[in-house]
Formats: sequence, structure tokens, C-alpha cells
Amino acid sequence: MDGRLDPPAPETGAEAASATAARRGVLYGFSAYLIWGTMPLYFRLLAPSGAWEILAHRILWSLVLCVLVLLVLRRPFPTWRRPLRQHLGMVLAGILIAINWVVYLVAVTTDRVTEAALGYFLNPIVSVALGLLLLGERLRRLQFVALVIGASGGLFLAATGGTVPWIAFALAFSFGFYGLVKKKMGVGLGALQGLTAETAVLAPAALGVIVWLSMTGGETAFSQGPVHFALLASSGVFTAIPLLLFAMAANRIPLVTLGLLQFIAPVLQFITGLLLGEHMTPARWIGFAIVWVALAVLMADSVRARRAVPPRSRL
Repeated sequence: MDGRLDPPAPETGAEAASATAARRGVLYGFSAYLIWGTMPLYFRLLAPSGAWEILAHRILWSLVLCVLVLLVLRRPFPTWRRPLRQHLGMVLAGILIAINWVVYLVAVTTDRVTEAALGYFLNPIVSVALGLLLLGERLRRLQFVALVIGASGGLFLAATGGTVPWIAFALAFSFGFYGLVKKKMGVGLGALQGLTAETAVLAPAALGVIVWLSMTGGETAFSQGPVHFALLASSGVFTAIPLLLFAMAANRIPLVTLGLLQFIAPVLQFITGLLLGEHMTPARWIGFAIVWVALAVLMADSVRARRAVPPRSRL
């Protein structure tokens, strides 16, 4: 041996394609969470519209956009020729995501963005708890430790804050149950078809909200000028685009990578809340820190479990 290092073996075509797909997947995932993380700034532009009016327009314009995309891409529309179980799943999923959306909008429109961020920090811990309690899943040791720490953080915030952080809990549990319904009730639709079905289920109620606001003088869509109407209509884009980016990312990168990327959104939301002047007491900082420790433990467990899987089994 002459002490020189052999050059690395050149990548095969399949390996190069896989690496390119992974890089694109990270970019798609980063873009999705970047949009979700900066949404509070967009929703604040919609003032003086209230949470319910924004929700109604978000549902209707998301449905319009999904239908147009399905037509352009020539993808099949969700069919109603499905088992009753799947129908119930679509209805329940629609209700849960609507609850998640309206609570988030209430948080943004009442200057509680940091509490909304806490909800999305808590969401992975809630998902682990639901898997344990409702699906009978067995927890690894670090998952159990993360669950205990996360629950302690939530209880600490509730005990020291004077009021229960209901926005955080409502966001975490509504999205946690939303994922559970999608997994357990066999909806069996992709991201685009799933959003189309869920918004179609919610569309009659959304129309009812708009009619009710018009009759009671509470609507702003047509009374604040064309720019305001255009901003409300663009809520469909801000709803559908990150979901599609997320779906493209999920098909290209490992779940662990996607799990690490998901914290971009609540971190950005948390920073946005601070920049907007929301007050954080010392007790809230401590509660957030406890939750962050739980998330660090949970992600360490995910990385460890990923490394324990043989490379070929990860594909």
C-alpha cells in the first residue's frame, strides 16, 4: 500500500436517482413546513375577517383549487362508492381538520400564536399517547420517557398559567385524532383526493356560515374591496399547496427525516409570535422547555430505531 486513499466508487444510475429524489424530498418538505410556519403572517393580513369567515372561505376555495388540479392532472375524483366505514372516516376527518383550522385561526386572530406553536410541538407526543391508548401499540423505553416528560410539561403549563392552554391542547388533540382517523378508518385516499373529499364534506356548512354572516352583517369578503377578497380566495392555495408538497416529500425521504423537518413549522410560529410582541412569562418558558426536552427524546428514539433497521428494509 502506498498510503493513498482509493477514490470513492462512482454512483450507479439508481443511486444517483435516489440521491436526487432525496434532495428534492427534503426541499419539498422544507417548503411545506416553511409555508405552514409563516401562515400566521398571512392570516393576519385577512383582518377584519373573523376566524369563522376565514375558515369558510378556506374550505370553499380549497375545494375549488383541488377540483381544478384534479381536472388538470386528470386524476380520478373521490368516489362515493365506498364502504360505510370509509364514508364515516371522511366525514369525521373533515370535522376534525375543520376544528383544527378554526382553533388555529382563533389563536392567530387573538394574538396567541405562541400557544398555537405549543399545540404543534405537543402533537407528536399526543400521537404517541393515542397509539398507546387506542391502538394498543407498544412503546419503546424512550417513547415512554418522552410521553411522561411531555405530559408533565402540559400539566405544568396548565397549573402555572392560571388558565388551561386550551388552544394548544385543542390543536394537538384534533390533529392527533385526525391522523388516527385517517389511519384507522381506512379512508384510503391520497393527499389531493383526501383534501378534496374532506372539503366537499365541509362545503355545505361553509356556505351556511357565509350566508349567515351576510344576513347578520358580519361578512367582510365583499365589503372590504377586491384586494381583501383576493386574499381570502388565496386561502385555498395556502391550504392545498403545502399539503401537496408534504405528500411529495413523504414519497421521497425517510419518515425520520420528515419528522425532523416537521418542527420547522412550530419553531417559525413560535418566533413569529415573539416578533409580534406576544408575552412569555418565565413559567411559560419553563413549560415550553419541558416539552422541547420531550421532543428531543422522542426524535432521538426515532433516529435510533431507524438506524436499527437494515438498510434494505428501509426502502
